[in-house]
Amino acid sequence: MNHESDYIKTVFGLKLKQQRQKKNWSLQDLAVKTGMSKSYLNEIENGKKYPKHDKIIQISEALNCTFDDLVSTKLDKSLMPFNEILQSDFFKEIPLELFGINKNNLISIISDAPKKVTAFINALIEISQNYNLGKERFYFAVLRSFQELYDNYFPEIEEKAIQFAEENQLEISKNLQSEVLENILTGTFNYAIQSEDFERYGTLDHLRSLFIPEKRLLLLNRKLEKDQRTFILAKEVGFNVLELKNRPNTYSWLDFGSFEEILNNFYASYFAGALLISKEKIKERTAEFFLQNIWNPADFEQLTEYFTHSPETFYYRLTNILSSELGIKDLFYLCLVKKNHSDKIQILKELHLNHQQAPHANATNEHYCRRWIAVKNLHHLKDNETLTDAQISHYKDQGISYLVISTSQKNPFSDGSNRSYCLGILLNAQTIRKINFIKSPTLKTINVGVTCESCSVADCEVRQAAPVRLEKEYFNSNMKNAIERIRKDF
Repeated sequence: MNHESDYIKTVFGLKLKQQRQKKNWSLQDLAVKTGMSKSYLNEIENGKKYPKHDKIIQISEALNCTFDDLVSTKLDKSLMPFNEILQSDFFKEIPLELFGINKNNLISIISDAPKKVTAFINALIEISQNYNLGKERFYFAVLRSFQELYDNYFPEIEEKAIQFAEENQLEISKNLQSEVLENILTGTFNYAIQSEDFERYGTLDHLRSLFIPEKRLLLLNRKLEKDQRTFILAKEVGFNVLELKNRPNTYSWLDFGSFEEILNNFYASYFAGALLISKEKIKERTAEFFLQNIWNPADFEQLTEYFTHSPETFYYRLTNILSSELGIKDLFYLCLVKKNHSDKIQILKELHLNHQQAPHANATNEHYCRRWIAVKNLHHLKDNETLTDAQISHYKDQGISYLVISTSQKNPFSDGSNRSYCLGILLNAQTIRKINFIKSPTLKTINVGVTCESCSVADCEVRQAAPVRLEKEYFNSNMKNAIERIRKDF
């Protein structure tokens, strides 16, 4: 069924339900007055069926409204915001079933309390406008929520990667040659692949790859490093093995046409990670690393190097494995970027497993805490250097601590911008038992905040802004206490 037909059925169902509720009739009441079954009328109201002409006349006569009142797609004031939602990209593109949401149930909820839901929707729209939450940021937030719902672990894709490797007699490791993947893409999937000097096209000198579907031609930036080239080829294999048709054609991401493109891009990237870093080996090696009694940055760098030359790939792969295979449920992953000749730090990517963890992105241009190990690494990083370190970050206002490991490196595809990847593990009885080096004398415990504007760390030597949000909270708290004292006196 096309979207226009779905929309017409949905609007008709909403208007029928609205007319019925105006008379305070139940579905059974309407069934008696029209001679139609209750289940049939329920399917109409839920947008599953559209009645024939003679049935609409019967319904309109029973409700004492006109034929046009029901069939017109024009909505009254109480339902007007739903017109935008029902025709929006959100309703057309986001597969609600990913989150176990039935579209018809959602429509039913909306129509049960239209004024209250309208007010709620308007509040969301206002918040999104105030915080510059455009379509792109909204869709990526939806994708993150989907990943977090499944602990960022997708066994079906893991199995597909293993099966593909076995069928093609490949070893899942960093030694997987890009030439082998090229041969598979050209021989099995009819690709044409060539290196290209994107720099001569001006602004495209930072483009890593471009796929031209009409010719099944994959153009690769000739400045790509070995691991970057291999990952892109593995990702292309993923698009084909997983049969993902709707997909972006550029890497890095420049634009998208639908939420499905974003979702399929994630699936293909997940496949690439599973094909390049063995689930069993990273599980085994990471468990052994956690059994060490002393934290040593060189040991973590050696662990990373065993699997890949790309810290980003390794850190992200850990988010697939720690929860599902090692039972470490509460963790976060952040990718921070510091542009050349600027002190500003931005969070480029984030992921929170089990629930929203303490450090998180902030869209209001506040200053991220410079006591974070990832931020300190970025400021200490020299050109062409990779810097790894760790600390125990204590959020005293929340009374929680994290083991945070971070690696920073220069990013050759962003005008000299540096990136810092970090993995944070919430410290509780379970994780402390699993990670021996938590009590290592080489690990410092540092009081941190999220942003300077909300941080209560006194006399912070690297504070970039006054704790204005926190001061406002203190002011409100003091006012409430004062009011309570006045009430007691009178």
